[in-house]
Amino acid sequence: MKTIMHLKNLSFIAILLAVYSCSNSKGGQAGMAGQVREYQVAKVQPQSTTLFKDYPTTLQGVQTVEIRPRIAGYIEEILVDEGDFVKKGQILFRINANDVQAQVRSAAAQVKVAEAQVSTANINVEKTKPLVDKNIVSQFELQSVETNLTAAEAQLAQAQANLANAKASLDYTIITSPTNGIIGNFPYRVGSLVSSSITQPLTTVSRTDNMYAYFAINERDFITMIRNLQGASTTEKLKQLPAVDLVLSDNSIYEQQGKIETASGIVDQETGSVNIRAIFPNTSGMLRSGTSGLVRIPQQMDSVLIIPQDVTFELQGRHFVYTVNSDSKVQSTPIGVIVGNLKDSYIVTSGLKTDDQIVIEGIASLRNDTQIKPKLVELPSLAENSDSVNPAKN
Repeated sequence: MKTIMHLKNLSFIAILLAVYSCSNSKGGQAGMAGQVREYQVAKVQPQSTTLFKDYPTTLQGVQTVEIRPRIAGYIEEILVDEGDFVKKGQILFRINANDVQAQVRSAAAQVKVAEAQVSTANINVEKTKPLVDKNIVSQFELQSVETNLTAAEAQLAQAQANLANAKASLDYTIITSPTNGIIGNFPYRVGSLVSSSITQPLTTVSRTDNMYAYFAINERDFITMIRNLQGASTTEKLKQLPAVDLVLSDNSIYEQQGKIETASGIVDQETGSVNIRAIFPNTSGMLRSGTSGLVRIPQQMDSVLIIPQDVTFELQGRHFVYTVNSDSKVQSTPIGVIVGNLKDSYIVTSGLKTDDQIVIEGIASLRNDTQIKPKLVELPSLAENSDSVNPAKN
């Protein structure tokens, strides 16, 4: 019996100790909860910055001409090399001219024969006229010799035309450049038989003192880009756009800026985009037809709110920040942002206004209505652009 009473006493003591322990634990937690933690906060202020949007492009010379032969023959000589810069009128190819030279000689001989026939017919006319006047021969004889003269003159004209054609063909054996530019590839070499019907041209000459950059921009971006520009037409509006940069394949920026010139008059129904053409000067000859890159279009943004990315958090695809109210309590506030090309920063499009206070540290430990002790600090300038080449996205 004594043993049972002893066990009951021990159990009672254990229960008291447990209750006391829980009481102390709750009291400790309450004490911790009663402490207000200090957090750094900042007022958002408007800043000005420039965003960039990059669009893939392929460059083309302002004039690319296919060089094709106008007569059939064997390539006798190639006087330039692939990649050479050539001037207008410079000789590029020679086609074997032996057959054509024979044609010229034959045509020249035919001209001489026709000239002799005209001379003979002329003499006959001059001899017949006095005889007709003296009624020695009939008028019919005169008409006959005059007809012979007309036929001889026609034959002479035909022979002269044949000679001119033969000489033109001889000229075609020398192929010259129609413009200043850069020589392309040679699919045919010396000794190849070529003609006007060949599938590939002998080469191309690309005029590259200026380069066209073609790219596509979606319809929404295009409307946004030109909406507030001055001008009665799209062409006039495009002239008001700022200069654009060309980002080369090694991520370097081309040394000379370009200008947007034209936009297509239709929207591609499959892609929902508008085709744009910009032009870049190429005085150094660095750019070549077929070069790929990015056309970078600047967008000036004035009086916008910019915040660091790390003061935000995402929930179900939306961005939030913790704002501080007049009672020093925080609230999660949804915001709209532009994920641009700024260094670790967002441009806020909705949800905040000038002088709103946001928490800029320790946001992972916060919940709605958490009481904090705000420590006001100033945000640094966040308008600096990133060095990375990434298209701006909305």
